Amino acid sequence: MAFHPIIDITRGIVWGYEALVRGTRGEPAGAILSQVDEERQYKFDQACRVKAIELAGRLFPATEDTKLSINFMPNAVYEPAACIRTSLEAARRVGFDTRRIMFEFTENERMVDTKHVARIIAEYRRLGFITAIDDFGAGHAGLNLLANFQTDLIKIDMELIRGITDSAARQAILSGILVMARALDITIIAEGIETEAELATLKSAGINLFQGFLFARPAIENLPPVSFSA
Repeated sequence: MAFHPIIDITRGIVWGYEALVRGTRGEPAGAILSQVDEERQYKFDQACRVKAIELAGRLFPATEDTKLSINFMPNAVYEPAACIRTSLEAARRVGFDTRRIMFEFTENERMVDTKHVARIIAEYRRLGFITAIDDFGAGHAGLNLLANFQTDLIKIDMELIRGITDSAARQAILSGILVMARALDITIIAEGIETEAELATLKSAGINLFQGFLFARPAIENLPPVSFSA
């Protein structure tokens, strides 16, 4: 697993780290996920969660409230309460507060049972986990998801961010997302930030949480140094 920071620009702190799948030789997530067929989804999903939690227990500052963000596959969660047990056991084993764990997911063409996903989110929130929709605004991850269930956070997809400084259309779409998020009491994370101009535009829109290469690149089984840009 590699870790990529999510920063709170207003407070000047690392809000959390997203755990990202990497190969043993540093291969990117896509190269690994392409090898995971449906039969191995559940075991792979569980193994990634446990690995991320174990590393967080070793690497994260114990005295701080730094969050651990874990991606999960909704199709791999056959029964929410049963599937979360390994995560709870891993957190208990390494002494990592489960209230610091955020589960994020994105919709894909295979996720058609939104009621099942709603049950997952309800169970995770009942247990004290944070929930998030990843890649909001990309593909299927959009208004239909938000209409069916509301997570604690949504992460705006980097394709909407790219070029936002000079795009009135992108700025208008972002403004609409922010209005909906405030009405639904959902916190926004802007991901894929690469330039100071993008950061300035998004800050002026009222966003405080950011993730992107402007601040740091992912580090494999380590916490990367972070540059807090103004």
